[in-house]
Amino acid sequence: MSDGGAHSRLTMAPEEDALDLAEEPTDEDVAVHRRLGLTDDEATKINQRLGRDPLPAELAMFSVMWSEHCSYKSSRTHLSRFPSEADWVVVGPGENAGVVDLGDDWLAAIRIESHNHPSFVEPYQGAATGVGGILRDVFTMGARPVALWDQIRFGTLDHPKNRFLFDGVVSGISGYGNAVGVPTVGGETAFDKSYAGNPLVNVMCLGVLRRENLVLGRAGPPGTLAVLVGAATGRDGIGGASVLASAPLGEDSGAKRPAVQVGDPFEEKKLIEACLELYDRDLVLGVQDLGAAGLTCAFSEPAARSGVGMRVDLDAVHTREAGMTAPELLMSESQERMMVFVDPEKLEDVLEVANRWETTASVVGVVEAGDTISIRHGDEVVAEVPATALTDEAPIYERPLGEPPWLEDLWSNTLEFMATPDVGEALQALLDDPSIASARWAYEQYDHMLFGDTLVKPGHDSSLLRIHGTSKALAVTSDGNGRLCLLDPRRGAARLVYEAALNIATVGARTLAVVDNLNFGSPEKPEVMWQFRETVEGISEACETLGIPVIGGNVSFYNESGGRDIHPTPVIGLLGLTDPVPERLPTLERAGEGMEIWFIGYPDVVNLAGSAVEQTMFGHTGGRPVAPDSVLARNVIELTRRLAVEGSVVVLHDVSDGGAAVAVSEIAIASDVGMEVQYRDWRHLFCEDPHRLVAVVEPEQVTNLVRHAEELGVPAERIGGVGGRSITLEGPMGVRNELGVDDARILYEGAISRRMDAPLL
Repeated sequence: MSDGGAHSRLTMAPEEDALDLAEEPTDEDVAVHRRLGLTDDEATKINQRLGRDPLPAELAMFSVMWSEHCSYKSSRTHLSRFPSEADWVVVGPGENAGVVDLGDDWLAAIRIESHNHPSFVEPYQGAATGVGGILRDVFTMGARPVALWDQIRFGTLDHPKNRFLFDGVVSGISGYGNAVGVPTVGGETAFDKSYAGNPLVNVMCLGVLRRENLVLGRAGPPGTLAVLVGAATGRDGIGGASVLASAPLGEDSGAKRPAVQVGDPFEEKKLIEACLELYDRDLVLGVQDLGAAGLTCAFSEPAARSGVGMRVDLDAVHTREAGMTAPELLMSESQERMMVFVDPEKLEDVLEVANRWETTASVVGVVEAGDTISIRHGDEVVAEVPATALTDEAPIYERPLGEPPWLEDLWSNTLEFMATPDVGEALQALLDDPSIASARWAYEQYDHMLFGDTLVKPGHDSSLLRIHGTSKALAVTSDGNGRLCLLDPRRGAARLVYEAALNIATVGARTLAVVDNLNFGSPEKPEVMWQFRETVEGISEACETLGIPVIGGNVSFYNESGGRDIHPTPVIGLLGLTDPVPERLPTLERAGEGMEIWFIGYPDVVNLAGSAVEQTMFGHTGGRPVAPDSVLARNVIELTRRLAVEGSVVVLHDVSDGGAAVAVSEIAIASDVGMEVQYRDWRHLFCEDPHRLVAVVEPEQVTNLVRHAEELGVPAERIGGVGGRSITLEGPMGVRNELGVDDARILYEGAISRRMDAPLL
């Protein structure tokens, strides 16, 4: 995984107290490296590597490249555990985005990134520039971005600050994505007090390209020109991702606003089209996005990958502010900028393309033999640094790790002896839970039909997007669950992979690749590193079982506030392919009168550890989640895919947040028809154990469903029927609860909007 991940420790001072790295060294400057997020040992290592004290610009370059965000110094030893190879993987971890082969010379590029801390400090711009950055990661590979997904988590909406943040983030995502013209077609929205002081904003992007257009982040041979294309460089965003997002959030976070990048989606749109034309005309040898670490990354990573050096002239960088120092130019993360590496004979063509798309292009460097990046500013050489010293030689830490001392007590703290809730009240409470209810309030602000190829819209288990002009479609889903991973990070993370694969199967797709966004607290705490290690193991085990490679991702550490870490929150993004697209997709709105409701998977499990009903009805989180069953998982996924491809069932919907009761209710609401379900134990309705789904079947197709289930050894049983205008739950001893479909819709579709109607501040 490259450029984009865990976060360093640099906290920028307010502008009036900004650190002047160009001053002559004094005794007081001993602490400069610490303010740049470097430890004393790291500063010593830099001195030893250079054989001298670093110049101010060099220290700035090391600070951003050796940050957690860019170097993965606390996570790299664990990330190597991920399986990342498969016959269809074209580009794996280490580039701007992962790329897989779709057949017929079609490729797909996918990437996920976090913009957590910037979005807390300035929610609109933090989220908007998160979208801009992930788009660039994808079109850097030669792909046209076709869709976005957002995974966003906040504190509960009863607090005005959380409503303000949620409103700003959704507006930022929609404002940028809609203006650029890339639809946001899915994602997940959750609310939990764990995220009150540190929201999570993870964004995933998918792009499609022809094989001949694939381009990598390489610098090319000596003599190649480095051309900076796009927006001018400014002081906004200095250290934005590698600095601002590096320290715990606190009361002074508002003072950090100058470090939040400012996005311009219209500039990004011009940059996308200019770059895609450059690829189509074979005018570039390599491309690097200017994201985290800005120019420093754009020079050092391509040079290190290519085994070359570079001569750079900072005076050639087009700027929008006067008097920028060398460290400022090298650290700035101003948006909408790309570095393209060009054969000198093609320079005029590149400049012509940039001019026609009304974006600026400046030659700022030339590739040289050797491995030294030499940078001039004015009449001075401000840096001479080996490229690999910035990239490959970044420190790697074996952080102490240890199981949290409170975990055993949490596992033993179960709901076994608590009173049975009123089932009807529980269902209504869950449908009114903003983390479970429809995210319509958010996704209706997003344009999800810009290309006209969105076959499955937001609100379903996965998205499905046609590759225009072909029989192929890409299925994509993203899943996360911090509460589950708090209770058992290994089991919780593995279950997320299995859930994502099941979601992909509901539209008949086979799985291709995983990208992950790993959101955690401070890596300096042994219990956090234990959670991280266990999460990586869980993802790896599930991916190995299903044969899915991990082709990229992001690590975000230091998600804490007031000394309290967020729940460990891995997010799994999964890409799948179906070719051809099933004729009758089993989506939620297709249930009708007279059909049967079947439950696939074990129906009688009663574990409520980490479940929504446990939290909503009892205000409780405890117990140990059930471990996934790898054999059952594979068989349920295969059964689901077969049924979707055949079109022999009308609806397929996985059982997840809220359990079977919510899954059935979501089908009833989408299809606008009543459902009657029988249950033997109230816990069967609300259990969220894995590898289970609800199917709605026409009576004449039941035999086919049962045949496939028996062949694969998957339990399947009839639990009810479709009809009427109520969601009816029938239990033992004549217990019966009814909720009108219209009343359920009001709860479910209005849960967020009712809360957001309250004053934001």
